[in-house]
Amino acid sequence: MKRIWLTGGTILTGYMKMDACSLMIEGERIGDVVTDRRFAAKSIGDDDVVIPLHGAYVSPGFIDSHIHGFGGFGVDDCSVESILGMSRALVSHGVTGFCPTVYTGERRTMESSLAACADAMGQEDGARILGIHMEGPFISPKRVGAQSADGVAAVDLALMERLWHVAGKKIVTMTVAPELKGMRELALWCMKREITLQAGHTNADYEQMLEGMQAGILHSTHFFNAMSRLHHRNPGAVGTIMIHPEISCEIIADGHHVHPGLIKLLLRDKPVSKVVLVTDALALAGTGKSEGRANGMKISDIDGVFRLEDGTIAGSSLTMLKGIANLTEWGVPLEHAVQMAGSNPARIFGFSRRGLLIPSYQADIAVFDHNFRPLMTFIGGDLAFKADKIT
Repeated sequence: MKRIWLTGGTILTGYMKMDACSLMIEGERIGDVVTDRRFAAKSIGDDDVVIPLHGAYVSPGFIDSHIHGFGGFGVDDCSVESILGMSRALVSHGVTGFCPTVYTGERRTMESSLAACADAMGQEDGARILGIHMEGPFISPKRVGAQSADGVAAVDLALMERLWHVAGKKIVTMTVAPELKGMRELALWCMKREITLQAGHTNADYEQMLEGMQAGILHSTHFFNAMSRLHHRNPGAVGTIMIHPEISCEIIADGHHVHPGLIKLLLRDKPVSKVVLVTDALALAGTGKSEGRANGMKISDIDGVFRLEDGTIAGSSLTMLKGIANLTEWGVPLEHAVQMAGSNPARIFGFSRRGLLIPSYQADIAVFDHNFRPLMTFIGGDLAFKADKIT
């Protein structure tokens, strides 16, 4: 079996940083990670490919578990071709897996989006679709954000069953408001189908959040955004997530959705293993265009963030690699930022054998330089992207 050696790199394993190391890809898997000193003593076969990295970073491929679109392609296009376009566009930014995120909207549009995502799985020639994230429709009408108010629904198990089957049983996570009547029954239904529930677009008070956690709602959507605020007599969703280390949370590290100082506060109290970097990117991201539409609504890029006409933040233009760069600029150790982008979502959503650079794990790998420029992306051991110049 042909082996590929990435030598002379700085390995970010998903939990630690290792300088002057080499990684070996063997088929679809990671074969070994060794120091450069050990690599120099190894016998390299004639068929082996050796790629010197000159100190570049080697990390697990990034997993974006909350993304509506990128590069001009959006989930709300309701087409397989658009989902596959996202796959191709994302791989050049180090993303090896993603969860296309379906908006709350008109029921027929939601169903078309879910079906397109399901049908695209297995056809990708870029980043792999690891499952669908459904953002709603069982969310609070008081915290709609950029979702469509017309699509917000009371908890309805018959509707959930229909959406589950339309999606080909490929839903892996769903954003819900824990305070809704019937949420416990929905949570139990989802638990049996291994759907991870995220508290988001919620107006829950502290006690309602605790009830949701007890029912298994142990992850949360775009922390600080579209959720009940921290108050000294009612900690709300924000306070609950800050207080309880058991519940994990998404962060959008673009400097607009959340102030960098609050991310520092979060990481002072929340274990790094419980924080997941996401982009919440829209189709307009990566196109250079400043105006377009998302979920049927007009959006504009205002100072680096997409907003609706009333000023509501609609989503980001972030890439995962830019998010990592931002986190490090704000004082987060690089190995922790990479953990948030790969190993944490893999563990939380149960993506087996992904998110770590250790032997026998899937060879989903991102290589980038010290300026956070993407250099190479491997998916299942295959080179899926290579920059024109990698030194």
